[in-house]
Amino acid sequence: MRLSATSTAFLLASGLSGGTAFVPSSLNAPRSAVSSLNVATAPPTVWSPSSWKDAVAKQMPIYDSQEELDNAIAKLDKVAPLVFAGEVRSLQEKLARVSQGQGFVLMGGDCAESFKEFNVNHIRDTFQVMMQMALVMTFGSSMPVVKIGRMAGQFAKPRSAPDETIDGVTLPSYRGDNVNREEFSPEARKNDPNLMVDAYYQSAQTLNIIRAFSTGGFADMSRLHAWNLDFVETTDEGSRYRELAAKVDESLRFMRAIGIDTSSPEFTTVDFYVAHECLLLPYEQALTREDSITRKWYDCSAHLLWVGERTRDLDSAHLEFVRGIGNPLGVKISDKCTPQELLTTIETMNPQNIPGKISIIVRMGADKLRKNLPELISAVQREGKSVVWISDPCHGNTFQTGEGFKTRNFDAIRAELRAFFDVHDMMGSHPGGVHLEMTGEDVTECTGGISGVDEGTLKERYITACDPRLNGSQALELAFLIAQRMKLRETVQASEGKIMP
Repeated sequence: MRLSATSTAFLLASGLSGGTAFVPSSLNAPRSAVSSLNVATAPPTVWSPSSWKDAVAKQMPIYDSQEELDNAIAKLDKVAPLVFAGEVRSLQEKLARVSQGQGFVLMGGDCAESFKEFNVNHIRDTFQVMMQMALVMTFGSSMPVVKIGRMAGQFAKPRSAPDETIDGVTLPSYRGDNVNREEFSPEARKNDPNLMVDAYYQSAQTLNIIRAFSTGGFADMSRLHAWNLDFVETTDEGSRYRELAAKVDESLRFMRAIGIDTSSPEFTTVDFYVAHECLLLPYEQALTREDSITRKWYDCSAHLLWVGERTRDLDSAHLEFVRGIGNPLGVKISDKCTPQELLTTIETMNPQNIPGKISIIVRMGADKLRKNLPELISAVQREGKSVVWISDPCHGNTFQTGEGFKTRNFDAIRAELRAFFDVHDMMGSHPGGVHLEMTGEDVTECTGGISGVDEGTLKERYITACDPRLNGSQALELAFLIAQRMKLRETVQASEGKIMP
């Protein structure tokens, strides 16, 4: 049985409570009367892909040979773009709807990609868990979930110190596989510009794999739900996870019973985007191209780029670079960010106040978030700025164990997410997404959750080259908790016509 687009969209909205995240854009009816949004990017003034060189560039590697650097950049100038302007504009349209309360963003992936961990199975496992998470979050929120992977470019990492000392030996810090290598030796820690070229080709392979999974049936809704049922089997009888999974299962069975073909492309393909931190500016400049249709500049290394907490100074080279590209942008902020600083940053990155252009990624820890986020939201509301608010509950909750393992506790991550939703409920604003450092693999890098990892078992499968990641089970458990909270939020709004106090 084949239904019209209108009938299918109605059944998804009423029966699956948000299955539109797995339906093509032609069936994604907006949640308000707004049918389209103006997301065109106005050209900035006095900007070029290289104008960042006149600003203050922090966290940038220093190379021994300018000639080697020039040769590496010359190679990157000639390579094909990794993403295309049309894809970038598609993401910004989706983020524009999120900024108006009509969607939710799921961003996830490795802290830092590595050359030695690169394989199809690693990409597949993370992609799979993100799709499972998106399904339950879609059901909980009754709105589309925009899926963005920290993949295909998330190599470089900012460092708190330029050097590190081990057993009396001091060497440059490891800055990511596209800068230098993790091994603690003078040769490995030498900054090598040719690693940027290697990172480009690995990113191209990663995107090829992701596109195959996104359109080749791996994102089949029934398959994702079956994997989720495997997860809930590990939880207690009568748990909240089992209850939510049962409701999804009931919706899918109802759709099949009335003859909807859930194996059609509408239910087996998905839009998936990639993002990374805009850190290594020579690489970003080399991948920046002028769109032949709009004549605007796009950084074709990723669909979305964000500026980190350490590089978002108002006079920074990183802000100068991103202000001129057409990509949607993010900026990470901690409790150090003042309301005026945030407003100036938004004005710099999005002077035309274009919906979907900028996401504010909040990383503070639960207590500091409850104290500082309300005044930031209030300032944005007062000035009428259009932003997407996203929680990064990982970075503000990192600590070191007695045995020297850098880790994060699941309960602290959950507490920050709860605080994020509480504050937005109080302020009448939209909690627009979550940004997680995670992997689909069964690692033991973060403690807590139903996976049972504790400080004593961290060493069993602690393989990260940088910061600790949630494993697949912990990430999926968090998705169920977010879905439950979003479902409760929607229920209260519908029944009382207001948000939760």
